[in-house]
Amino acid sequence: MSAPHPANEVRSPFIPGFLPNLKPNMLSGFLVFLIAMPLCLAIARASNFPPIAGIWTAVIGGVICTLLSNSELTIKGPAAGLIVIVAGAVTELGAHFGTDLPEAERMMIGYRLALGIGVASGVIQIVLGMCKAGKLGEWFPLTPVHAMLASIGIIIIAKQSYVMLGITPPAHAEPLGLLLHLPGLLTTLNPAIATIGIVSLVILFGLPFVPNPVIRRAPAQLLVLIVGIALGFYFQLQAPHDYAFAGSTFSVGPKYLVDLPNVLANPSSAFGLPDYRGLTTSLGLKYLFLFAAIGSLESLLSAKAIDLLDPWKRKTDLNQDLFAVGVANTISALLGGMPMISEIVRSSANINQGARSRYANFFHGLFLLASVLLLPTLLHNIPLSALGAMLIYTGFRLASPKEFIHTWKIGKEQMVVFLVTIFTTLATDLLIGIGVGIACELVLLAYHGVHLPWMWRSSVVKPIQSETTAVVVVHQAAVFANWLSLRAAINEFEDHPSVVVDLTATRMVDHSVMEKLHELQREFSERGGLLSIIGLDDHVPLSSYPTAARKRVGPFPPPLAVEV
Repeated sequence: MSAPHPANEVRSPFIPGFLPNLKPNMLSGFLVFLIAMPLCLAIARASNFPPIAGIWTAVIGGVICTLLSNSELTIKGPAAGLIVIVAGAVTELGAHFGTDLPEAERMMIGYRLALGIGVASGVIQIVLGMCKAGKLGEWFPLTPVHAMLASIGIIIIAKQSYVMLGITPPAHAEPLGLLLHLPGLLTTLNPAIATIGIVSLVILFGLPFVPNPVIRRAPAQLLVLIVGIALGFYFQLQAPHDYAFAGSTFSVGPKYLVDLPNVLANPSSAFGLPDYRGLTTSLGLKYLFLFAAIGSLESLLSAKAIDLLDPWKRKTDLNQDLFAVGVANTISALLGGMPMISEIVRSSANINQGARSRYANFFHGLFLLASVLLLPTLLHNIPLSALGAMLIYTGFRLASPKEFIHTWKIGKEQMVVFLVTIFTTLATDLLIGIGVGIACELVLLAYHGVHLPWMWRSSVVKPIQSETTAVVVVHQAAVFANWLSLRAAINEFEDHPSVVVDLTATRMVDHSVMEKLHELQREFSERGGLLSIIGLDDHVPLSSYPTAARKRVGPFPPPLAVEV
């Protein structure tokens, strides 16, 4: 295995073409496949989809998005960030249309109804891409988005802890209830299942601390698979039986292993057909919005983040990428697969393993296809508790203590927004949670003197130009809700040698805009231009964090005239 490449390492000049990059792309695709395969199975199962649906999603994302998108280093596939939405769609739609049916039938109906939502969501993403709506992903304020992801991480941990330990969860419990009941139910854990899960979790968290650099560079998910399958054979999970431990009797068997069909022997068992009845209900329309909005937002944010790590500084056309993801999502749902996004963890691994172009994503999809066709027996022997441990690890990364510390450093007010969004999401659902988070941001802006009309429209004086410099003068407020119009005014001069953004006449510049202005500065610099931000000398930062919100002190100035 080749040593990982640091994201900022200077590599040899990139040579375009398929053949010059064949070897590094195949190698990276194979290594990412080793990481992706167990995660695809785990995410699908946690989303109440058949585990094989996760494999189909990544295969389709690898093939279709490689052909249609110009995103060079992103890996497309199912993501932990969508688990809560997809699982909720299956459960709630199944309950709505199959009230009196047994649970297994109700969940199957919910699965097919969720596929119908997935098809419609993919079509919406296609339309959004064609309408060049990729920029809409930049509208959302940063803190509620990070809080949404942290909420998803906490929910994943709450649900998968029961899977990892072999505990039966309390019926109909919400995430907060699952967390509160877990300590009291630890006495009922299944020792064999819990051993597999805890050992897997120790590997995932402990591998970075192993002194041996060769072992440390091994994919943690691959080690978990090897150890988990070995322990599964040791505990004889392949055949139902009881065993005694500490004076109690416990049951194990195939129900604790991945349920995967033999595709070549029985192709019809490996696919699902969409049911579109959910689109006629308010519940279905709610999930249609969540599939399209949250899926598109996560994918766009991930693609932008991966562009920053690209050693050759290539830029994804976000509209084209959104179109490609929409096509892939539509095909995926038609065949029984899940919603997909540009997945940031696997994409980062793709870069670190030396990928050169989008064909690494293509090869990762082909290796996944080969595994599910040729190795169904091996995949069937993966313990669910090992997959549960992988998802707990993923959930911890989404809701890492570092996220809370980072938000605290940005400012106490942002911490309030962060916590309110998390608690609202855990107590209600994702849509209400993100809505309340955005509402909190707007209330804080009003508290700081930003009038309602200023929030929604950026007041920009007609930009002043010279041969070498353009000046964009902003009045009243520069906040997340009016960022798109401000960004459009700045980008009119993206090919100009020098652009100055004058914020002297603003009462408030919020954290989201400060962060995005710094990001624009990096983009201008990469193109050989210069973006300068001036006029904040009379603004007081709300914390010592570099991109904290700024509020003007003293009298509000009259409109400025800036000379170049």
